[in-house]
Amino acid sequence: MAFPKRFSNLPDYAFPRLRKLLDAHAPGGETISMTIGEPRHPIPDFVAPILAASIQDFAVYPPNDGTPELLGAICGWIKRRYDAQIAQDQLMVLNGTREGLYNACIALCPETKNGKQPIVLMPNPFYQVYAVAAVTVGAEPLYVPATAATGFLPDYAGLPSEILDRVTVAYICSPANPQGAVASADYWKSLLALAEKHDFTIFADECYSEIWRNTAPTGILEIAQATNADPERVFTFHSLSKRSNLPGLRSGFVAGGAKGIAQIRKLRSFAGAPLPLPIQKVSEAAWNDDAHVAASLALYHAKFDAADAIFAGLQGFKTPEGGFFLWLPVEDGEQAALKAWRETGVRVLPGAYLSRDANGENPGTGYIRVALVAPKEEMQRGLIQLRDCLYG
Repeated sequence: MAFPKRFSNLPDYAFPRLRKLLDAHAPGGETISMTIGEPRHPIPDFVAPILAASIQDFAVYPPNDGTPELLGAICGWIKRRYDAQIAQDQLMVLNGTREGLYNACIALCPETKNGKQPIVLMPNPFYQVYAVAAVTVGAEPLYVPATAATGFLPDYAGLPSEILDRVTVAYICSPANPQGAVASADYWKSLLALAEKHDFTIFADECYSEIWRNTAPTGILEIAQATNADPERVFTFHSLSKRSNLPGLRSGFVAGGAKGIAQIRKLRSFAGAPLPLPIQKVSEAAWNDDAHVAASLALYHAKFDAADAIFAGLQGFKTPEGGFFLWLPVEDGEQAALKAWRETGVRVLPGAYLSRDANGENPGTGYIRVALVAPKEEMQRGLIQLRDCLYG
C-alpha cells in the first residue's frame, strides 16, 4: 500500500521520541514529569456547574463559527487585554490552537507566489504543527534560528529579499515556546512592516500570553491597530489551555481580518469539528472572567521565584519573560535527559526534539525544556534534583 511522500521526512513527534529514549531504562527515583506543557493548577470553579446545567446541549449540533455569546466574550477580552477592537466576523472559535494553526495555513496560504513555490517561515525551535502545515500546503518550511544571539526570537528581517519575496506565511510564537522570549512592541512593528513590504501574512501564536514574569506581553493586535496595519496581514491564536488551566477543554480562537476569517470559516464548514455547545458555554464564562487568571498567574510567579533561587549562579540560566518553560543550557540535551531520568527519575524534554537541523546546526541540541506546571513543592523537588544531577 502506498502512502503520501509529503510527510515521509517528518521525525517522530517529541513525546514518542522521548519514550524511545527513556523508557528502556529504569528511573533513578520517584518519577517527576516535567516534559509536557499541561497546566496542573486548579480549573475555574464555574466549569462543573456550567457543564452540568448544559448537559442536554450535547444532543444538538453546535454552531460552527461559535455562538454570538462566546464570540462576544472573546471580543470583550481582546478589548480589555489589548485595547483592540475586533468584530465578531473577525473571529473563529477553535478546538484548541493547534488545529487552528494548521487549518489557517490550508485556508490562507496560496499555492504559488510570484510563480514560485511559497515559503512558510517559522522560528527554530518551534511548535511542530507549523512545519506540518507548511508541508501540507506544498510550501517550503524555512527554519529560522531563534537563539541567544537573536534574543530567542527569529530575525526574519535578516533574510535575503529573494527569500522574503516568496514568503506567504510567517509563524511567530510570543511568549516563545520553548524559550519564553516575548516580542516587544518594536519587534511587532518591524515584523508588520516586513509583512507589508514583502506581502505575507503573520500567524501569531500567543497562547502563553497570560503567563508572564514582570509585564503582560504586548500583543500583535494592539500594535497592528495602533499602526493602522492591514488587518488581513495579522491572525492571532489564543487558547484557554494555558490561560485557564483547561487543556482538555480544547477551546481557543483565531482573530484576524474579516476576509481571511471568512476563508477559515468556509474551510471549517466543510472539514472542521465545531465546539460542543456545553464547551462553548464554559469558554464564554472563561473569557468573561479574569480573576481565575490572576490567581493562576500568582502561582506561576511563586514558581519563577523558586526556580531563581534553585538555579542562582548557573551560567546561562534565566527564568522566562513569559510562558512556563525553563530552557536550560546543557552540553547535549538527549544525554542530559537520559542522565536525569536514570539518576533521579525526573523526565525532561531534549531541546533538539523541538527543533530541526538547518544549515548544519540544530539550535535545540544544547538545551533541555523543563515545564513548571506541577504543584510548587513537586516542581521544587524536580528542579533541585536536576540541578544536583546536571550542574552539581
